[in-house]
Amino acid sequence: MTEERRRFQRITFDADCEIRTDDCSWPVQLIDISFQGALTSVILTPLLHTGDAAELVIRLSNDTVIRMPVILRHQLGEYLGFEAQTMDIDSITHLRRLVELNLGSEELLERELVHLSAN
Repeated sequence: MTEERRRFQRITFDADCEIRTDDCSWPVQLIDISFQGALTSVILTPLLHTGDAAELVIRLSNDTVIRMPVILRHQLGEYLGFEAQTMDIDSITHLRRLVELNLGSEELLERELVHLSAN
């Protein structure tokens, strides 16, 4: 999808992250994040296939964590692209604040939230 067609701004962000499934977890590096999902890279490829559900856990600080239920949508080498699913209120609040701080514009944030509610 080209940048012109994107409805959600991607935020480049570095944080301690891991992908969790029912039986395993793998450390991942967060490349970027949006309300729609996240792009990560991995050293050891997890045993995930396109369409598999998992949880992306993003540690913003010792007591601030975003828990994003995700579905693996694409994998290219070490890069894994995840689509966000419905998050708990605390996680979406932390993500909203992260996006707000990185966009630097209340107008851009409001546009993102309108697109999010339209999905």
